[in-house]
Formats: sequence, structure tokens, C-alpha cells
Amino acid sequence: MADNEVTDETCSIYRAQGLDNGQVCSAMNVCRNCNPGEACFVPDEYLVYGVDEFGHVAGEDNMMQEIYQRGPIACGIAVPESLEDYTGGIYCDETGDTNIVHDISVVGYGEEDGQKFWLVRNSWGTHWGEGGFFRVCRGTNNIAIETDCAWATPKDTWTERTWHKTTDAEKNDPLNDTTVYPFPQPTYNGADAPVNNAPSTGGCRVEKAEFEFGEVKTTPYAWEIYSADDLPEVVDWRNMNGINYLSWNKN
Repeated sequence: MADNEVTDETCSIYRAQGLDNGQVCSAMNVCRNCNPGEACFVPDEYLVYGVDEFGHVAGEDNMMQEIYQRGPIACGIAVPESLEDYTGGIYCDETGDTNIVHDISVVGYGEEDGQKFWLVRNSWGTHWGEGGFFRVCRGTNNIAIETDCAWATPKDTWTERTWHKTTDAEKNDPLNDTTVYPFPQPTYNGADAPVNNAPSTGGCRVEKAEFEFGEVKTTPYAWEIYSADDLPEVVDWRNMNGINYLSWNKN
């Protein structure tokens, strides 16, 4: 997001597809609009967003500082079978699984009956867990949640809205999907997934992303500003001073 523009779900809907299961890299996958019974198209312009500073964060104390001061962070986690069956409560894996295979957003923390927990937003739909959220043991690196996290500060593209102006090359990208699908569209089943042999043009999912030139930071880390004693006992970005700062939680 620091090097490429991204837009919101109004024209780039999350479909749980990517590099290895049928999602080709095209201008249309960055932003598209569709009318029933017609081929989809890339809009003439669309709002874009980005990040300014970014970097890694790990460990309970540093994560708490970052979440409290600047908002949710993205973390990789292991996914034991019992997590897929989770319906509520504070989840504590007992298998010791630390194989990171999934990313989530840690949006707060708290404690219940003496058990510390992270408040996590997942991407498996509101039918799963606690309305799409779950709580996981905090302070023991359960499911490797305190191992590999990332923080970022948003670039201000909303005070004066920043628009991407679509080029003719993007509109005519040969990898754009111009198929006229029946309406309503059938449910994707993976049987006819296209094979993507085209080189990446930037802005699409890659197998593994790295910070090529390291972290970008010109201000102190969040955890360098306050002591742990200054943190509140409970943080929940669904209700910060009466405001819910989270976007829709759905799949």
C-alpha cells in the first residue's frame, strides 16, 4: 500500500481468490464496475488510499501500545482445526500450532475472569465466531499471534479526495475479464479457474511480500512513547469514545 494505490470494496470486492487459485493480475482487479447482463469495466476514476509509515511489530507490550495509540494491526496466525470450529469465548489452542497460514486484524485487547485476550477481526463472515470476531489468549503467543505483525499509518487521501484517473491502457488491459456472465452470477466453484502465466504488473497479490528497503519510519514507534503502565486495561476499536472505526465485517 506504500508503493501501489488501493481502493475500497465498492469496486474491489474481496473474493478469497489470489495468486494460486485463479485471480489474474489486471487493471480490472484493482477496480471494476458491472451492470447486469453486460461485461464489467474499469471506471474512469476511483478513490484511492495508501499508507505513509509502516513496519513490523511483535510481542504483547509493543502490540498493545501500537493498537491503543494508532489502531488495529495485521498479524499472521496458525489455524488449528479447533479454531475453524470456534463459536465463542476466549480461544486458547492446546496443540502448540505455530505454523502461520492466515492473516487477521487485531483490533483490541482486554481481560475476562482473569484471562487476558486479544480481540481479533477475522474474514470468515459474520456467521462465524462472535459475529465474525474472536478472542484469543494474550501474552503466550498462542497460535503465533504475537510473532509476525505489521503496523502502518494511513496517508491522508480523504481531506482532499485523491482520485485515480484510469488510462486507456488500463481500460484495454488484455487480462481484464470481459465475459458477459448470466445474472445473477453463478457461485464460483474453482473448477474453471483460469491459469495466470502473465507477469505481475504491480498492485496485485504476490506469493510473499517483503519490505524491500526495510521499514519506513520518521516518527518514534508507538511503544517508544508511553510506558505500559499508561495503557488502559481494555481497548476496542469498535467503540473508541463511542465511535466504531472498523469497516464492515463480512465475506
